Amino acid sequence: MLAATEGGDRTMTRRTQFVLTLTGLATVAALTACAAPGAANPAPPASSPTLHSCPTTPTSAQQPPTGQGQPALQITSAKTVAPSDNSTSTVLTDLTGPQIQCGRVAVDSVTDVVFATPTVNGSPKQLKLDVLVPKTAGPKPLVVYVPGGGFMIAPKSLALDQRTFLAESGFVVASVEYRTVPDGAIWSDGVTDVKSAIRYLRAHAGEYQIDPSHVGVWGESAGGYLVSMVGVTNGMPQFDVGSNLDQSSAVQAVLDKFGPSDYSKVAADFDVAAQQANYAPDNNLAKYAGVGAGKSVLDNPQAVAKANPITYVHRGDPPFLLMHGSADTAVSPSQTLILHTALRAAGDDSTRYVLQGAGHGDLAVLSGDASTAKLWTTQSVMNLMAEFLHKQLTSQ
Repeated sequence: MLAATEGGDRTMTRRTQFVLTLTGLATVAALTACAAPGAANPAPPASSPTLHSCPTTPTSAQQPPTGQGQPALQITSAKTVAPSDNSTSTVLTDLTGPQIQCGRVAVDSVTDVVFATPTVNGSPKQLKLDVLVPKTAGPKPLVVYVPGGGFMIAPKSLALDQRTFLAESGFVVASVEYRTVPDGAIWSDGVTDVKSAIRYLRAHAGEYQIDPSHVGVWGESAGGYLVSMVGVTNGMPQFDVGSNLDQSSAVQAVLDKFGPSDYSKVAADFDVAAQQANYAPDNNLAKYAGVGAGKSVLDNPQAVAKANPITYVHRGDPPFLLMHGSADTAVSPSQTLILHTALRAAGDDSTRYVLQGAGHGDLAVLSGDASTAKLWTTQSVMNLMAEFLHKQLTSQ
């Protein structure tokens, strides 16, 4: 159960509903057989699955590479976070429920699938993805997960617990890599990489039991930014580069968790010291925004505008679910509000949740604070994500 305040004015109790597991369906069928007239010797219901904690990503896999000239991960943690306007959002105030559990459905895992080989610093670089496929009958909707990493790293191993939970909920879940600042990449490279992964997975839908007509994207932090860009650029050919160009990269749902939407305002809610660090010349934000050497994201408004998803928002964008922690010290909570407001103004379907007291997700590598990570992996919060994806990808 989630206590929630919608529009900042009234309090409501939200009871989340979830799809029946395969075991639940088997039990219903068995009970129906028992009650049917003339039913003889019905088979006993299947035993309940043994639930357990969902698998987690090893801490070592979340760390940026070191040595060989690799730059340090540049993430500034603000000391203060100003409140933002939540009048068009739903504020979740009770996040104390149980954590997600896994084991409802068996899941197959395929790792290190090469989906693209772009040129990086004069040499080919293999971009890889991992796929989780629930062992259930028939094709299933695809959810492409895009990890965060401050635009410096893109570890596809992140959020294994959440990815497993969603896979058991009936989705094929693919986690993808993309080019980052150490590769000499800018924002448009990351967008084309994610779209390349989507096209690859559609081209190989049969291998992974994917329903290619129902594809959603989900990202956190830098990955949240990229999935928003992927969503608002549906059908724009300049972002489709590479192989499998006979396949569409369009998506039918976008789930953006605490992603930036305007580089020039990414620290708008923060204290002066945090703003100065985020707006420093040649930092990771400036490099990924492509503003030019020696400049900050405040020095080149034209380049920043090209890199911002709000520039591409138009009527007809896919439905968005935006989520942000009110205590996020890495990306200003108002960043998802900016995008939410722009989408609604264009007539698009956008829902925004604010998790009261939550920080920058479970990406401890970015924020350095894992104390609020569990607020993002409660059953109630994860059910909101699963319900959104089910509504957009299975009910149409």
